[in-house]
Amino acid sequence: MEKILHIIGAGLAGAEAAWQAAERGIQVKLFEMKPQHFSPAHKNANFAELVCSNSLRSDDFEHNAVGLMHEEMRRFGSLIMQMADTTKVPAGGALAVDRDGFSAAVTAALRQHPNIEIISGEITAFPNLEAPLTIIATGPLTSSAFIEQILQKINRQSLSFYDAIAPVVYKESINFEKAWYQSRYDKGDKFDYINCPMNKEEYYAFVEALTTAEKMPFHDFEEPNYFDGCLPIEVMVERGRDTLLFGPMKPVGLTNPHSNEKPYAVVQLRQDNKEDTLRNIVGFQTKLKYGEQERIFRMIPGLENAEFARLGGIHKNTFINSPVLLDAFLRLKSQPNIMFAGQISGCEGYVESANVGMVAGYFAACLLNDKLPIVPPPTTATGAMQMHLHDTTADYQPMNINFGLFPTIQGEKTANGKFRKIKGADRKEAYCRRALEDFAKWRETTNV
Repeated sequence: MEKILHIIGAGLAGAEAAWQAAERGIQVKLFEMKPQHFSPAHKNANFAELVCSNSLRSDDFEHNAVGLMHEEMRRFGSLIMQMADTTKVPAGGALAVDRDGFSAAVTAALRQHPNIEIISGEITAFPNLEAPLTIIATGPLTSSAFIEQILQKINRQSLSFYDAIAPVVYKESINFEKAWYQSRYDKGDKFDYINCPMNKEEYYAFVEALTTAEKMPFHDFEEPNYFDGCLPIEVMVERGRDTLLFGPMKPVGLTNPHSNEKPYAVVQLRQDNKEDTLRNIVGFQTKLKYGEQERIFRMIPGLENAEFARLGGIHKNTFINSPVLLDAFLRLKSQPNIMFAGQISGCEGYVESANVGMVAGYFAACLLNDKLPIVPPPTTATGAMQMHLHDTTADYQPMNINFGLFPTIQGEKTANGKFRKIKGADRKEAYCRRALEDFAKWRETTNV
């Protein structure tokens, strides 16, 4: 196979994919529309532009999932992490960078690499349909012209243009002295839903809090074009104080085993991953500010101590239904010479986007060298994110890396051979310790 890789988009995913493939001897043609054209969110002419924040979040790789992802990427030779470390600025335990310096450093490294050719200008069609491999890394604001090209490749299916995301909580943080398992009218598996009841006073206090809460503004390039099927919960409340009682919080068909009193309202949580470590709050997509979400949703009985793996939001985003469309190597099942990486594949966040780009670059280098890639183990942050891209949950949504995506650790053997249950901070340490051990073993197998 000809060892040429086309990559469309030089954001964090495309830049990282180009670096990983080029470092493995692959000739890369990197297509980027800047500086001739800019998306509505971008202003910097350089690659890998950080738009929303200069923080790449926590750098603690002993207790934090995103910090763990940082460390795995460093150990894999990530360009993004190398330049982030070079341009970092003080930010406590977070990894923050000089945004302009970071983008300039990434751009210079790519332009100077002997195996990378930069081709500037907006791409409205595939540069070469017969190319051995093409990685689409055009991000969540992919141009309408190229979206049409993607739609043709995926048979005009499974492409989302607006992200309507409900909050996700760690199941272990739910208080089952108040919550209980039951499907409405006992249909299906009784474990399909977890239910949190409210009495009349609690419900109207909750509604009042939603009515007065601070909301996130839309970006200039976004319009609040809501669909009735995914209205923000605070918009539903604006239509009437009792609207939720006939929508996501209707109490019918449910019986609270903890009380003889019939619930006035019920919040339901649906399983969000195969491991059932995460639960999605059904119908609670929202534009509330993050601090307000945590404050208000902890008013729900059973969620007073809830830990959130993801908070809700509604914003313009373009992503494909990866579990349906892609194989284990991020290739389009219907046309395996096309791969996807970054946020368009359904990860969320700068670090996650770069991480998926890193893996895509490695996969591409293997395939172009006629070698079978080895998928990272799901016990690592890198592998857990890859598993998310292949999780076959019905309602596929973008996700940040979090420990709820990892295979569960219940406990470990002590020195005297007994089993010790792991909780809290100890469990996070155990996740990180296991991840780095497994990542090291995987890393040894990935030389191309």
